[in-house]
Amino acid sequence: MSPREVEAPTQPIVGRARIGRRTKDLIKRLGPGDIAVIDHRDIDRVAADGLIESGVEAVLNAAPSISGRYPNGGPIRIVRAGIPLVDDLGSDLLDSLRDGDTIRLDGGTILRADEVVAQGPVLRADDIVERMEEARVSIGGELQRFAANTLEYVEKEATLTFEPIQLPELRTDFTARHALVVVRGHDYRHDLKTLRAYIREFRPVLIGVDGGADALLELGFTPDLIIGDFDSVSEPALATGAELIHHVHPDGRAPGREALLEWGLPYEEFIIEGTSEDAAMLLAYEAGARLIVAVGTHATMVEFLDKGRPGMSSTFLTRLRLGPVLVDAKGVTQLYETRVRRSDLAMLVGAALVAVLVITIVSEPIHVFFDGVWLTLRDFWLNVTNRF
Repeated sequence: MSPREVEAPTQPIVGRARIGRRTKDLIKRLGPGDIAVIDHRDIDRVAADGLIESGVEAVLNAAPSISGRYPNGGPIRIVRAGIPLVDDLGSDLLDSLRDGDTIRLDGGTILRADEVVAQGPVLRADDIVERMEEARVSIGGELQRFAANTLEYVEKEATLTFEPIQLPELRTDFTARHALVVVRGHDYRHDLKTLRAYIREFRPVLIGVDGGADALLELGFTPDLIIGDFDSVSEPALATGAELIHHVHPDGRAPGREALLEWGLPYEEFIIEGTSEDAAMLLAYEAGARLIVAVGTHATMVEFLDKGRPGMSSTFLTRLRLGPVLVDAKGVTQLYETRVRRSDLAMLVGAALVAVLVITIVSEPIHVFFDGVWLTLRDFWLNVTNRF
């Protein structure tokens, strides 16, 4: 057992059932004392971290938490946090329970009063690790499908890679500035924390991609611009006064438009293919940003499979277009942590001057010296005035 691993409790657990077919939406409603009831095939890291942070007593999954398609890292994080994870309970689970029901989890058995609602295996760390290893061995087929999808899209859309992009009307000025694009993805909190000094010094345009706006708020920053389909943005983020850009696909797909219209908030549309994080980067680039720093964005096959995407073609083409203008946050922090800034040197000199001043004030020999100088000057002045 690793040092961080905690054995899940064996005694029965009683709590309120909180039901959601979309885990990221359900997480917003979860709290201590709740039992999360989800239907999430291949639980990803970001969803797992959200469930852990919510303080739930247990997680009941109607779908397989790790199907074997690829080594998803969500289930092992949940179990190692000491949260029981009951797996593959069947699609009827979410219909058999009502939100707010008091239920009891006894091993892998879910009961409401004395009624057995469902039964399933309780996943343990050793089992998950073994299944992840099996998924790594058999990932070749998934990799082939992923690569084929990516290449097919690239073949169709490569001609559009360097064509001009029609930007929406923007209030935010990007010209010759840095832009920080924040997605609520892997390690986003850690990366944002380590970028505090960079943000204070360079004051980049802060772009939240959907829930990335809330990620900025969590760390005390206010987004300048929010872009995406607005399916995971909180009301506090929308109330910051940030410029709202709705990502619309060229084929007319515009998820989230109804919500924007219902809220009655002013927004602009940006018509572009790809993911919302791709759209955010292209928007910053075409608007004149000198450097784009990406936080929490998806760049590996596993991360894209976590998001349920069959390929990463649009991301490949976007990065091809941006070239050296785009850098990952981790690279920035590694370079920036070793840099001595002028403000740091000024603070160091100021602290030294304050220390000298304090020593001057409290030192007795220096008091005697200045008293002597004062008496000498006074006597000289009296002698001069007496002569005249």
